[in-house]
Amino acid sequence: MEFARSTSKLDLAGKILIVPIVSTANVSQLAVDLLIVSLGLRRQAVINPDYFIPLVGGTEDDEPGITTPSELYGKDGIQVVVIQQRSPILKAKKQEYIDHFLKFIQESGVAAVLFLAGVDLSNRTDDQMLTPIYQLQPVNTPPLNSSPLQALTTLPIPVYQSPVPQKPGAEDTEPLVPFIPGAGLTRRILSSIPKAWSVPTAALLRFALDGDNREDALSFATVTAKIAGIQPTGVEWRQPKSWTGLFGTPHDQTLYG
Repeated sequence: MEFARSTSKLDLAGKILIVPIVSTANVSQLAVDLLIVSLGLRRQAVINPDYFIPLVGGTEDDEPGITTPSELYGKDGIQVVVIQQRSPILKAKKQEYIDHFLKFIQESGVAAVLFLAGVDLSNRTDDQMLTPIYQLQPVNTPPLNSSPLQALTTLPIPVYQSPVPQKPGAEDTEPLVPFIPGAGLTRRILSSIPKAWSVPTAALLRFALDGDNREDALSFATVTAKIAGIQPTGVEWRQPKSWTGLFGTPHDQTLYG
């Protein structure tokens, strides 16, 4: 089975691909949920489920078919496509998935790719308390200056630095992609990007803790939209129906007088 199977010809040429990584607080997946619902994106392809822990469920807004572990969403007239991942990748399939995914990106014709990931809030430094969102660019990415991700070169989003070395005492030999606590496969994906890489690539990281992460997701989606050239002021952010009850029910305000 091919990496992504669509019911019609899939044309991603010139678009920005946004990819959430299963990571701390699922904040990246929640942000993509907001993008899908608020921009009216529709499923265009199903990612090969062989890589993922099996999952199946109902669809949002009673769309036809079923929900699978990972799917690609887009819409005519919008230069953004997103992948939503709802299930972790099988341990034995991680590198195989990454290799095939990177090949898919190269062959798809996308103009840029932006990875989203949550980072463990308890591991940040004092300096990192000034802002919750950081960026990271792999060594082999083409320059972002003249790419669809050029906003990352002008927006006040600092470059992420690991709060701790992966191997204490070996600071001088740290790898080019820093240690990212709680960010899932983000570091492994960025480290696997080959030298002959032609797609401008970056990662957007957000510090978070597990809990009610709706506001975290909203700020993450807003920054992502701005980087992708979608003016957040023109987006009416809507929560998907699947979030109903996800973070508990509101307190009865009469309890507080």
